[in-house]
Parts: sequence; structure tokens; C-alpha cells
Amino acid sequence: MAKLFVGVDVGSVSTNMVVIDEEGNPLAAHYYRNDGQPLQVIQEGMAVLAESIKPATIAGVGTTGSGRLLAGAVLGADLVKNEITAHAAAAVHFHPAVQTILEIGGQDSKVIVIRNGVVTDFAMNTVCAAGTGSFLDHQAERLKIPIEEFGELALTAENKVRIAGRCTVFAESDMIAKQQFGFSKAEIINGLCEALVRNYLNNLARDKQLLEPIVFQGGVAANKGIRAAFERELKTTIIIPQYYHVMGAVGAALLARKQWIRTGKDSQFRGFADLNIKFIPKTFECNFCSNRCEIIRVEQEQKVIAVWGDKCGRYSESISA
Repeated sequence: MAKLFVGVDVGSVSTNMVVIDEEGNPLAAHYYRNDGQPLQVIQEGMAVLAESIKPATIAGVGTTGSGRLLAGAVLGADLVKNEITAHAAAAVHFHPAVQTILEIGGQDSKVIVIRNGVVTDFAMNTVCAAGTGSFLDHQAERLKIPIEEFGELALTAENKVRIAGRCTVFAESDMIAKQQFGFSKAEIINGLCEALVRNYLNNLARDKQLLEPIVFQGGVAANKGIRAAFERELKTTIIIPQYYHVMGAVGAALLARKQWIRTGKDSQFRGFADLNIKFIPKTFECNFCSNRCEIIRVEQEQKVIAVWGDKCGRYSESISA
């Protein structure tokens, strides 16, 4: 029976799921909006995967993203990795010569420097949403332009207009002002794309050597206006991978596959049937010491299956793997 590997990337805006085979080839890839219910999305998404991969054995499951611990606990993941490691693994798999990864997701952005297939440096921006997918969605909605047409429209701009892009509030105020001055939507959108790229490079890529080949990942990579602005600023061609929108999940699956090849151990995956059981996340503040850690735990049928957040391990170490 075929052995398959599942990767799940749970972010603040979306959850991405990928299934790969023993050679590392993606067989299925799904993107879901969380809509504030990541647990439900994980369960529903896995049900869809179950229907698309029969018959097969799940030999490994990897999770990543800001919700990787929750996803790992619910799925019984074999491997839980941060986004930097996952995105790098996917980029190197598809483009072995990659030296720079630009990644912009729904709520954050990052730049990853690769040398000889290994991460040597990175930077993340999780504080300001300027330039991320959610900000672009908001501006597209405000301008009454479908987000799918946002980037295409930027490419039709006839004149240059400079938009302040260092802050979401300033950017929006400047866009409104430029509209009042009579600039077209295409010109304003193009100016916004250029401003967001300048902001990204000045904040995240400062003092970093962005060498070719450069791979652009994350949902915003679909925006042709942002891609074109990057190419103008960096004076080079930007590579958009086939699975640009789910590369974190691809990387998690690849890492789970790599671990299985190395160890040969059976997967801890709970199985698709067990995912229908209700999982209840709870939180409380520990008063045992002055750290006052916020402890998060997940219960399944009144049994605690995962705990994290305790710096000393007082609670998490009591949970069996």
C-alpha cells in the first residue's frame, strides 16, 4: 500500500493542507480560510483529504505555522516545525539552487536567506500587517476591486504615484488623499504595491544579501503587482513556485517524510476517524512562580492530550507523547 505524508500549516488567516508521496510529489493541496475556527477547519480539511487518498497509509504527519502546536496535538503529528524551517524545506525541494526566499502571508511576512541548501539568516515581521494578505484584501474591498484583479490592475498604471507604505494607517490615508487628487485606481494600486515592497525590503531585508535565485512564497505571491514591484526593486526575475500558496504545508510534509526515511518509525497519526471527536482548548494562568505563564491545554473526551506555554515544563512534561 502506498505510503503518504501529510503537511498542515495553520496560520492566523488560513489553514493549508498537503499530501505528498514517497518521492515528495504533492498529490493534493487545499487552502482554507480559518474564519476564527481553526480546529473545525482542520477536522473538515482532513475529512476532504481522507476521501482523496484512499487506499493509502499515512506514514508521517508534520505541522507548522502559528497554530502548529494545536494542530500537532489534534492530529497526533510526528513532527512540529516552525515556519522558517518548513518554508525553506519546500523551496529547496523544488528549487535546489534557491538563495533567497521572500514570503508574505495573511498576517505576517518573512525573508529567509539560504546558502548551499541551509538557512543561514532570516527575519520576520509579526507586528505590523502592512503589505500582508489581510491588508491587501482590505484595500481591495475598500476600492471595490476583486482581490484577484488587484495585481493585474496595478500593471496597467500609466503614471507613477508614491504612497506612504510604512504603516497601514498612513498608507490608507495617503491612498484616500491620492484619490482626491484625481489619480486612477490603477495608479494608486501600483503605488501601494511599490510602497509595500519598499517597506518589506527596508525593514526585513536590511543588511541582508538577497542573492539569486529568489523565490516568492505565500498567498501574496499571486499578486502580480507585488511581484512586478519586487522585480523592479531587486532588478531580477522572481520565481513563483507552483505551490506558492501552500509551501509551508509542503515543507512540513517533506520534513515528516525525511524523518520517516531516517527512523522508519510508524506514524503517531490519530487516524481520520478519531478526528471527528470533539477537541476542547482551554487556557489558564499558572501561579506557581513569578513567570505567571499562560498555559494552553487541549482536552479530548475529558482527557488532556496536549499542554504548552509552561516555561518550566510543570504541565507539559506530565503529558505522554
